[in-house]
Amino acid sequence: MPQKWEIYFFRFFIFWFAIGVVLLSFDLVPPWLEWANIVFLVTSGLLGILFFFRSANPVLGLFLAGTVFVLSMVIESIGVHTGLYFGDYSYQTDFGPKIAGVPVTIGFAWVMVIATSHVLAAPAVHLLPAFRRTFYAGYAALIAVTMDLAIDPVAFDVKQYWIWHDGGLYYDIPFSNFAGWFFLSFVLHLVIAGLLFRGRDWYNGRSVFWTERMYYLYGMMTGMFIIISLVNGLFLAAGLAGGLTVLYYYLHRLMKRRLEDD
Repeated sequence: MPQKWEIYFFRFFIFWFAIGVVLLSFDLVPPWLEWANIVFLVTSGLLGILFFFRSANPVLGLFLAGTVFVLSMVIESIGVHTGLYFGDYSYQTDFGPKIAGVPVTIGFAWVMVIATSHVLAAPAVHLLPAFRRTFYAGYAALIAVTMDLAIDPVAFDVKQYWIWHDGGLYYDIPFSNFAGWFFLSFVLHLVIAGLLFRGRDWYNGRSVFWTERMYYLYGMMTGMFIIISLVNGLFLAAGLAGGLTVLYYYLHRLMKRRLEDD
């Protein structure tokens, strides 16, 4: 069972999330409240860290969360300075302190993305016994990229949190951005599979509470950007990300049911 402070912390996030959906959807964030973005990203990342910490051996969980944080910051830094992985882009909004040109909050956001996509993709490891870890990592990376299909059009086209200096077919976002998301997510999920999938089962099922919270958190985060997309007329982003998200939840239910029947 989770401790009381963990329950209160998640409730705080829900409260902050609900306010954020309204303020961001209708562009009601005043200049003096811009720091709210930092709190939101850090809090979502801390939820992911708690998931890794509680669902596996605490030391291993913290190692995984730290690996996701550090590796994502390194790749993002290389991307900012060279244009590799995500295309030529630069941050326009103050997301708090930076390390090597990348806001620390971005590292927290990546922990959330990887934790939530892991939970949705975890049952897929049983579908192809010969390539189970690779298949899981690829599927989880697709789930992560789908979240970005909703995030980046809003962040770039509506909010201009960051801008690309090279264009692309999808809302003028370069294809390399999504390829970079897939590459980084794939590598991070391979690390997770290598450390947490042992024998024929996952080794991180100790916390039903946090597993369920990550399951719903993916839909909440993607759903928030889908709502903002709809309000601002980004119907392709909303439809594409929304349709794929529904598909992932449907497939997760089917895979879980199959495992239970077996």
